[in-house]
This record gives sequence, structure tokens and C-alpha cells, in this order.
Amino acid sequence: MTERKKLTGDDLQKAVEELDGWSVVEGKLHKDFTFDDFVAAFGFMASMALVAEKMNHHPEWFNVYNKVRVDLSTHDLGGITTWDVELAQAMDAAAS
Repeated sequence: MTERKKLTGDDLQKAVEELDGWSVVEGKLHKDFTFDDFVAAFGFMASMALVAEKMNHHPEWFNVYNKVRVDLSTHDLGGITTWDVELAQAMDAAAS
């Protein structure tokens, strides 16, 4: 796991550009995932819950049927951090 560091300015922009389909919405790293069905969406969430727990870094997410909306930020550092980027990368890998 990388060092926890708040990202701002060019560092944040570069990190978002290197992620697939993520954007900054209301100060959080955001992405909408779409899966084949509810089982696939829920399976993704279950597998990512284990990763998030191991990191002790838990996502804000919402699921309806085959869609999972994810918003990531690090509350105690007041914004998007390297940990959010790391979790986003893990989510992309799990969803592919």
C-alpha cells in the first residue's frame, strides 16, 4: 500500500487521467460500473469489500441491479488521496 497523501492540482489531474473512466465529482473520485447482472455487480462489491477492509479504506458506494456507483475520498485528510487512487485501480482490475 502506498503512503497516504492528499492529491491536489496537477498531481490530482494526472492521477485521474491515468485511471479508466474515473472523474472528480463534488470533491470525490467517481465512477459508475455496469455489470451483466445483479450477481456480477454484487460479486464485484463483495470482492472489493475484502480489499477495502484489508486497506482499512472503505468506499462510498451504491448498487441497483447491475450498476455500482462509487465515490472515493479520504475523510480525515479532506479529499482525494493516493489511497483512493490505489483503491480505484484495484476496482478497475476487478471489474475487467
